[in-house]
Amino acid sequence: MLDMITKFSACCKAAGLKVSPLEVIDCMSQLRHVDATDEAAFRTLLMANFVKSRRDQPRFLEIYKLFFHELRTSFQDHNEETTDDPDTPKQKRVKEIIERIREDLGMEAEALDNLLDYLGGDPEDFLSEVQEIHNMVEQRSLAIKVKSNMGQLSNRLSVMLKINQIRQKALQLAGELDAPGDTFTRKEIEAYFGTMLDRSFDLLTRDKRPDNVALKEVSRTDPRFLDIGEKPFATLTPFEMERTKEVTDRLVRKLKDLATRRYAARNKGVLDIRKTLRRAGRFQGVPLELHFKNKPLRKGKIVALCDVSGSVWSVARFMLAILYSLQECFNGIKSFAFVSDVAEITPLFRDNPVNDAIEKVFSESGIDTRMLTDYGSSFVRFRERHMQELSTKTTLLIIGDARSNYQNPHQEILEEMRDRCRRVIWLNPEPMNTWNSGDSEMFTYRAHCNEIRPCRNLNQLVTFIEELVL
Repeated sequence: MLDMITKFSACCKAAGLKVSPLEVIDCMSQLRHVDATDEAAFRTLLMANFVKSRRDQPRFLEIYKLFFHELRTSFQDHNEETTDDPDTPKQKRVKEIIERIREDLGMEAEALDNLLDYLGGDPEDFLSEVQEIHNMVEQRSLAIKVKSNMGQLSNRLSVMLKINQIRQKALQLAGELDAPGDTFTRKEIEAYFGTMLDRSFDLLTRDKRPDNVALKEVSRTDPRFLDIGEKPFATLTPFEMERTKEVTDRLVRKLKDLATRRYAARNKGVLDIRKTLRRAGRFQGVPLELHFKNKPLRKGKIVALCDVSGSVWSVARFMLAILYSLQECFNGIKSFAFVSDVAEITPLFRDNPVNDAIEKVFSESGIDTRMLTDYGSSFVRFRERHMQELSTKTTLLIIGDARSNYQNPHQEILEEMRDRCRRVIWLNPEPMNTWNSGDSEMFTYRAHCNEIRPCRNLNQLVTFIEELVL
């Protein structure tokens, strides 16, 4: 049993789950109180120890099904005390075919070791190889000055070719080794290899998305401003932009006043018994002065990632202007601009008035706006340089249309960012009915966000800012 649980935990780690040796020890100690032949109880016990959040449950269940069902793993297969030969006749034939493949291919079989081990019942190395392919980061070619997604695609193609090579060889050997007295037929062996190789292809190519049932998806807002409030930022005329600034300035003053009142409400809230009784000593124990617990208003930290390309910037400039006008309502604001690389623009807002800083984003941020937008590459650079800015008190605010020109979206990095911060909010300046069209990766990214909403006009922006501050 220990050998089986250890192998399963190794497979979980290879697939990206975080499992520690202590959790394996806890699992083994708890198995003494559970009927291991009751699969529901057994699976629940493993899930309780190996799954850290609900978002990891689909991946765990996938590995559980692969390890305990599709690879035909059973308790007897790993219990050497019950029988001297733990392998079933079918498993013997499968291992015989695998060994013949290794012998026939010779040195070439070394490149197929992970897949052959997977077929033999040990999927750890193959799962680790698949996870590395999913997490692969593209390197820009210094010779031609361009970046492509061919590195990951070529590695996937290489594994696909290996799968087809093993499939052809296994079917050939299944016919050669078929004997009249076998308790199982050639078709059963062919079905086993076909099923397992199809499953390996599925593990390689299927996009893995975590469970995100708690996602807050805001699609409608109250129409506070009927004329200018519903007009997209990208189509505003200079006169309409001035009117929009006037509205946002009034909103800023209103929110500042509301925040100030929350600080000024001293004689409200929970009564401070200890302080009230201590002061009552002046009046012979009579509590003539009541004192309340003054808890400071909890302020959050904002980290804003702004796409500065095209129509997205028309939304980002208003968002940044409002955030920095309300910076005393937050514990700190860090802002970053990106196209295919990331640059911090916080010093521009620290050293210049807000409106002047917005105008200097293009000229002094160091971002090459002529490059094609690449969200995946921008996330990679942010992880390399600025990941320390995220903490459990941080709200990560991403403003962008998620159009990445068919490059690798690197959603696993966004998942890392979500794990490090309090919440991830994505504001998209496009209508919701266009989010999953063309090169948009919004459907991919939405599984890793706490909240997504369109933000393309004044009404949507005002509603969001009020919810963020209050």
